[in-house]
Amino acid sequence: MKYEYLTNTDLDKAVNEYITVLKAQGLAPKAEIVPVAKAAGRVTAKAVYANICAPHYNASAMDGIALMAQITFGATETTPVRLKNTDFIQVDTGDKMPDGTDAVVMIEDVVRDGDDVLLFSAAVPWQHVRQVGEDICAGDMILPSYTEITPAALGAMLAGGVLTVDVVKAPIIGIIPTGDEIIPPCENPESGKIIEFNSTIFSGILFSWGAIPKTYEIVKDVKEDIISAVKTATEECDAVIINAGSSAGRDDYTNVAVSTVGEILYHGIAIKPGKPAILGYAKDKPLLGVPGYPVSGIIVLEQIMKPVIEIMTGKNLHREEKVVATLGRVLTSSLKYREFIRVRLGVNETGEYIATPLNRGAGVVTSFVKADGIIDVPQDCEGYEAGDKVEVTLLRPRADLDDSLTIIGSHDPLIDEVIDILKIKDKATVVSSSHVGSMGAIMALKRKEAQMGGIHLLDEKTGEYNISYIQQHFPNGGVTLIKGVKRVQGIMVAKGNPKNIKDFSDMTREDISYVNRQKGSGTRILCDFLIKEKGINSKDIYGYDREEFTHTSVAAQIATGTADAGLGIFSAAKIYGLDFIPICNEEYDLLVDDEALNTDKVQNFISVLKSDELKKRLAALGGYEVY
Repeated sequence: MKYEYLTNTDLDKAVNEYITVLKAQGLAPKAEIVPVAKAAGRVTAKAVYANICAPHYNASAMDGIALMAQITFGATETTPVRLKNTDFIQVDTGDKMPDGTDAVVMIEDVVRDGDDVLLFSAAVPWQHVRQVGEDICAGDMILPSYTEITPAALGAMLAGGVLTVDVVKAPIIGIIPTGDEIIPPCENPESGKIIEFNSTIFSGILFSWGAIPKTYEIVKDVKEDIISAVKTATEECDAVIINAGSSAGRDDYTNVAVSTVGEILYHGIAIKPGKPAILGYAKDKPLLGVPGYPVSGIIVLEQIMKPVIEIMTGKNLHREEKVVATLGRVLTSSLKYREFIRVRLGVNETGEYIATPLNRGAGVVTSFVKADGIIDVPQDCEGYEAGDKVEVTLLRPRADLDDSLTIIGSHDPLIDEVIDILKIKDKATVVSSSHVGSMGAIMALKRKEAQMGGIHLLDEKTGEYNISYIQQHFPNGGVTLIKGVKRVQGIMVAKGNPKNIKDFSDMTREDISYVNRQKGSGTRILCDFLIKEKGINSKDIYGYDREEFTHTSVAAQIATGTADAGLGIFSAAKIYGLDFIPICNEEYDLLVDDEALNTDKVQNFISVLKSDELKKRLAALGGYEVY
């Protein structure tokens, strides 16, 4: 295969060829011998055979008396057999059967009559006796090759006289983080510096796959230094992951380093995220160039490194559980790439799974924290419409999802606080919460995609919140409005209000950069109401089309100086130390599907809404008034 810079190769084709090349170079599991007592969780490198029988002697399986069964023949309830002391021998469970005996009578069935014993039922030969080899016979295979060793298997091996076992040696995988802007984790990184956490993520993934991660120090974007680091790691490890520098940027030297130390099979895979991946090797050692964005890196490890690790560990790591879900909103995709979309999953009252796509940015690592599953969109597919059925590969146990409470709607920290209280009260609680705005809540409940959603929708005509929207979209009922909180909405500005912003009319000033909320959110509706009320043209607001999905994300933009102002709630401003110009008190309520209203999961949620604990937490956040 001729190396081409930044190809766009089909994923399956690339992985299959990569595996073929690596195997041809000699990639295979390596073995080591370990004591059986320390082999739990390891994988056998070859079949394990018993050295001795288990049990290796005829043993009593009960406490009782050992005897020849034939002397008890004829015993009945009406005609018991009388035995003398010389006819039997007392035994305990596990004792070797005395010579000249072939059965055990349980002590519970033994009736004493002076020095004699009366038996009211006959014994049969070898009853209550564990005969030689009952469990394992010498020469029996206890475990086949490439089988994970369970705790029970440890006992079976020891019982079979096996004291050491050949297991697959855990491969050492080197991780080389690169980049001028990358720094070790710290609490307060300076502007322009990026905390290096990819290696920690990768280490956790590799460890869960049975490999041993070895992270090297950060290497600056110096070609010679990166080449040297890859050489060293290749000598010391069984495989190497080079993080970042795999694209086509000015200081991207990973391809040079890999081609210098070994060979490159492919550079560029038709997947999104993760396209710039480099599939290389140095003899039988895989060299994988991974993009710097964390989500891209995770996808590349899952799709390309996992099958390689399977070969090196002898493990079957592809045990993903899949479900069919209904897509909650339209999902567009490129025909150029095979795309992996992270989603939240919920279960509606009919037991149907609902998939809500999360932020698709390659750098948004929290999308994996929040994700319940992944949709694999084929390369030749433009995407799916809302309501389409899609296959989702689960990232969490299915049982957790089946018992989850699905909340889709407007964002408020209140939701997170309630979830935390519920988890403290019952660790088994699972809540799937997606932030899609107040109108998103209305639509989700109409389509039976959620049990609950947060809403704060202002009726411009009446000044009333939520009621008119419910009447319009649910004319025949089917939902219940649960009163939540009153909260203060206002303009968030930098500490000290350096631009002297007084009210919403100032958003049209040329020196003001605004950050908005997404269409359909209650805060966006409030924004548009203020624009109409004050006779403002939205085109005169610089940043009107810039959208964020949460109050805290709006606050973060202002705190970092990329925006001067944005509408939001007081608690978000307080978190970021911003000044706050109050505009109105609004009602943030919860809309509940009537079919779900009396379920335990919804009632537990409502009980927390009423709790003193939540009142304390909201008071600490600030800007709330609890009903």
